[in-house]
Amino acid sequence: MIPNALILTIALLLALGFWMMGELKFLVPYRHILVHQYGGVILAWIAVLFANLFAAVYSIQRKFFLKDTGRKLTHIDKQVASGQSSLPSPERDEEL
Repeated sequence: MIPNALILTIALLLALGFWMMGELKFLVPYRHILVHQYGGVILAWIAVLFANLFAAVYSIQRKFFLKDTGRKLTHIDKQVASGQSSLPSPERDEEL
């Protein structure tokens, strides 16, 4: 789940970066001044944005893609324990 959240976060940041490059074309003549004076601050804000966006994507994935997982796994465990499943029970694994 973490790799999926990381890929989605990177894709969103790249999309945001390309959109911002299109919107801020008027700052191109001042690029040298902006990078040297404010480069560290801009990089820190990008790191904070990355962390927050990653946390949001990760929590959304946990909320929507892991819904009722515990209940489903309990149901499968009960089926295996009672012998109603095609999966071998743990007792049969030890005998084999």
